[in-house]
Amino acid sequence: MKFIDIAEIAARQAGKIITESLGKVKEISFKTLQSNLVTEVDKKSEEIIIDILLSEYPDFDILAEESGASSTKNSEYMWVIDPLDGTTNFTHSLPIFSISIGLLKGNEILAGVVYDPSRDHMFKAETTKGAFLNNKRLHISKNKDIKKSLLVTGFPYNVEQNPDHCFERFIMMTMESRAVRRLGSAALDFAYVAAGIFDGFWEVKLNPWDIAAGLLLVREASGKVTNFVGEESDIFNKQILASNGFIHKKMIELLAEAENIKIAL
Repeated sequence: MKFIDIAEIAARQAGKIITESLGKVKEISFKTLQSNLVTEVDKKSEEIIIDILLSEYPDFDILAEESGASSTKNSEYMWVIDPLDGTTNFTHSLPIFSISIGLLKGNEILAGVVYDPSRDHMFKAETTKGAFLNNKRLHISKNKDIKKSLLVTGFPYNVEQNPDHCFERFIMMTMESRAVRRLGSAALDFAYVAAGIFDGFWEVKLNPWDIAAGLLLVREASGKVTNFVGEESDIFNKQILASNGFIHKKMIELLAEAENIKIAL
């Protein structure tokens, strides 16, 4: 079975558990004092995904949000999994969350899926083969004007510590663009850039499982992904800037300029 096919099967199976559990969460715990939520649904979703992936590819390594590096077989292949991206939304019954599964070979992302089970939106991409939403090819937007751009961002869980000028950058981008949204699922933010809904996305503190599938989606939809100074990025770079490419340079300039903003917290 193809990598992308087994990833889609795993995402859909996990999606069933998540949607059936929406509004029924009984157990919530916290990973850190900064309120990074985790529910029994996150854990169950991850178990389902890992079981399905390893049933087809038992020798592949796993990097998953809840269990960490759950297998270390020294394989050249690694599945990178976020079983429920948008847990805070999920616990409040806000249907903006997703499942993200990416496959790495070394440092190269070979395939990835981002699944929105609430809308049955399956975003998927394979290296050099394009990006798709429910089998319809995706393309980034053609907007070249930051003033006409719809942007999206996210804040880290420890936002009160103001890591990496996230508030200042939010202010700057809000002032310079048409609007900025904050959905609460980085994987969907990437997917919506790939689909041409958003013109750009930035975030200051992401993890590999937040990034793997979404990064490939944007690149395969002819978009651009770098760090905040324009250097090519990978899934282990916590500073992520994804855009349609046309506004990328301007976004880099604004992200840097934002560091000069003084705000009272």
